[in-house]
Amino acid sequence: MKFNEKVLKAATEIAEGCQGHESAYCSSECPMHTDVIGYVDLIKEGKVSEALLKIREKLFLPGTLGRICAHPCEKVCRRNTEYGQPISIAALKRYAADKADKEEFWDISKDPATGKKVAVIGAGPAGAQAALDLAKKGHEITIFEKLEVVGGMMRVGIPEYRLPRTLIDFEYSYLNKLGVVFKLGVEIGKDIQFDDLIKQYDAIIVAHGAHKGSIPSVKGKETEGVTNAVDFLKEVSLTKKSHLAGKKVVVIGGGDVAMDCARSSFRVGVQDVHLVSLENQAELPASIHEQKCALEEGVVFNCGWGTEEILSKEGRVSGIRIKECLSVFDAEGRFSPTFGNEEIVIPCDTVIFATGQIVEDITAGSVEQTRGGRYVVDKDTLATKAPNVFVAGDAVGGTIVVEAMALGRKASISVDRYLKGMDLIQDRDLIEEYSFKTELNLPLPEGVIDIKRYHTRMLPANERKTSFAECDLGFDDSIALEESSRCLKCECKGCMKECIMLNDFTHYPGELFNKFLKDGNMEPLIAYSCNMCNQCTIVCPEEYKLAEVFGGIRKDLVKANNGKSPLKGHGAIDIHQLLGFSKLFTVKQKGGKK
Repeated sequence: MKFNEKVLKAATEIAEGCQGHESAYCSSECPMHTDVIGYVDLIKEGKVSEALLKIREKLFLPGTLGRICAHPCEKVCRRNTEYGQPISIAALKRYAADKADKEEFWDISKDPATGKKVAVIGAGPAGAQAALDLAKKGHEITIFEKLEVVGGMMRVGIPEYRLPRTLIDFEYSYLNKLGVVFKLGVEIGKDIQFDDLIKQYDAIIVAHGAHKGSIPSVKGKETEGVTNAVDFLKEVSLTKKSHLAGKKVVVIGGGDVAMDCARSSFRVGVQDVHLVSLENQAELPASIHEQKCALEEGVVFNCGWGTEEILSKEGRVSGIRIKECLSVFDAEGRFSPTFGNEEIVIPCDTVIFATGQIVEDITAGSVEQTRGGRYVVDKDTLATKAPNVFVAGDAVGGTIVVEAMALGRKASISVDRYLKGMDLIQDRDLIEEYSFKTELNLPLPEGVIDIKRYHTRMLPANERKTSFAECDLGFDDSIALEESSRCLKCECKGCMKECIMLNDFTHYPGELFNKFLKDGNMEPLIAYSCNMCNQCTIVCPEEYKLAEVFGGIRKDLVKANNGKSPLKGHGAIDIHQLLGFSKLFTVKQKGGKK
């Protein structure tokens, strides 16, 4: 059908410019695309169980992520970019999980069995997410894990005072309910060969993480008393002890792992803890919360210093000489520290390097590796050159838990396609796989003011620093309500809230008019359902005049229908008009003209 150019032009402007499909800043930045606005709003309404279900639509580890997620979502939160005080998104997630999560809420439905078998190497967040997604697709999944426990680096790299082990076991039991088989204490390359897995399984996902700590080339690094963060935290996590740590520890590094090492040192009996970082304190990569906790517990920060030499006495560390760091990066942004002449010595008996981790090869060379041991993969599919081998998590690049999970999901999509004989790459650009930049561009709502961010309750520093008991106590009901009320709901759906009619036919106007332009027509009921109130235009940031477009479409529909309404129910109008202007029903006023 032919519509006039004015209607088509206006419809095109709406179709191309409507922001209704654009994700909120928080959800687009989340690698798993959690509906933050959805669950935060439900918490504000007191619907905590519904909020938990909303979170579980994307995440099977709500309690875990609520505690330890690096929450990239909070960095782009409008309350952060505008006022420097983001919504406590992670803490609200934890609140919903702690208060409402129950096994009865877990969706254990699965597609019919496919008869295909997949081996997942690694029981960390990437491997677990991939296993979960593939199990729900009907595939038979077995997870091989070198450790005797599940959780991967979440379990042995994040201290128990931050992440209770009972919580990991509880949330991981979801995989058991889905029929995922765990083979713990099985080391690939030792207990079973990688080539044997390739022969026994239809597909393999390598997701064993980066479990090898690295120590830079520093003079004295072979001295007794020197270790790396991975080995130190693993021993502490599994035994709550350290065979190496003495009474005075120096931790090298400025990230969250360094903070974990420093804070854990007190909990295994260390009396004096120093932290040395190249970055000055304002540039430390560690989260502000972790820095604050470390300082409260007594960690001494030495920021803007680099390690020059590890000193020893009778074969044991006796101190560390550090040198003033003038800059960490060069003019092009490349890591290239420069140093001044000032030096100081910190007496100590233990040095822990929290300066990086390496992926160890478990494929016996079957899969090519690159810098840091990470495997070489197709970036769009995570497939390797080996036909049925895929990689996920830190073994390919996910450095925080939620990123690892997103890569696990990405790998699972590829494996499912591979097992079904589908093209691995086709239409992948239509799937939201990982973080992306939203094109949302909205003005701040009128009347918005800066409201302080609420923080979770913490055990006193002197009470928590010698205990592995959870030290962050989360939100109570009243604080969760206040914090959730700070959300600005950054989405362009004002028209959908104002108009009942639009909700009957579409998710947002852009979608509706895209379909109109593609089909070359519109169901008459849609155009005639608009009551021309213009409330949609009033709340639209672009002031799109939907009523005018619907009115224009009506006119063209009538014109194409020989001057009659295309709606069957409007036949009565024709009769009314016919009779209303007939001589029988025409009233002539006295003295009036014919």
